[in-house]
Amino acid sequence: MIKYRLICKKCDISFDSWFASSKDFEKLKKKKLLSCHKCSSKEIEKTLMAPKLINNLNEKSEPKYLKLKNINKKLKEYQNFIKKNFEYVGKNFTYEARSIHYSDKKKKKGIFGTASIEQIKELREEGIETEVIPWVEDKNN
Repeated sequence: MIKYRLICKKCDISFDSWFASSKDFEKLKKKKLLSCHKCSSKEIEKTLMAPKLINNLNEKSEPKYLKLKNINKKLKEYQNFIKKNFEYVGKNFTYEARSIHYSDKKKKKGIFGTASIEQIKELREEGIETEVIPWVEDKNN
């Protein structure tokens, strides 16, 4: 079976139709057995179609479990960088962020901690820059 995108030359509509083979399409067209379902015209032509390819797992694509593993690895790298270069303030994050933002003496080291989505939204509305980073717990123990 083969599916073609057909176009009526008279009313300019396009539609799909299935045929047993490309030869069968040519036979039906030659015998003028193809017709437009809208205007009944026999002036039917094939249009260009992109073939639909089934993309099975090949050498170039990466299995989902490997993608997830790579994402987790990258997140852990970010976490390690944050732990080494920022001060952990825990649940006091919003308080500490405001005190840094509004004080004359800015801390030299950034902070990280936990905050709700609503708290983050409030900080951003005040002009305090924040970033949300997913935190992956190490489950090796």
